[in-house]
Amino acid sequence: MKKSLLVLSVILSSFSFAKAQRFQGLDKTPMDMAYYPFDFAHDRKFAPQKVGEKAFVRVTYSRTAKKERDVFGKLVPFGKIWRIGANEAPEIKFYQDVTIQGKTIKAGVYTMFAIPNEGEWTIIFNSDLDVWGAYSYKESNDVLRVSATSKKMEEVIENLSIQFTKTSNNEAVMQLAWDKTIVELPITLN
Repeated sequence: MKKSLLVLSVILSSFSFAKAQRFQGLDKTPMDMAYYPFDFAHDRKFAPQKVGEKAFVRVTYSRTAKKERDVFGKLVPFGKIWRIGANEAPEIKFYQDVTIQGKTIKAGVYTMFAIPNEGEWTIIFNSDLDVWGAYSYKESNDVLRVSATSKKMEEVIENLSIQFTKTSNNEAVMQLAWDKTIVELPITLN
């Protein structure tokens, strides 16, 4: 009897292990991260930080694709709240207090939203975390709202991309680009 239970236990365990080996297909809107500072000597995707240097900001987001669609003003309507990307709303982590357009935002993690318009966007930092899309967005939880200029580019960016460009020792510009639009937001380390 003990031997039968042992054999049955081994068989059931092997079914459980075999089932655990199946993976879902690739996500059509893969997650990505943008750090600042990152190692300029290497590709940012593989070396997000210099050794011994602490990042002061990190953005986690899903890279939605253009797929021959008209993006801003059509797929992403002007004047309406947008989660910046796909799937969960992107989260930005400030490792230290920062200043954006003269307004201080405390170190911590925030969800990022935007209200795109032609020529200017409102970028929103909100205290709600782990939210899907902008469906449960609450303006009352906004920590900071700032304006950012949007510009047209010649080049088409197929997948939403976020990166940081150093402008001084204590300032970087967060760049959001998708389709033929780029939005830039300076961030200063306090």
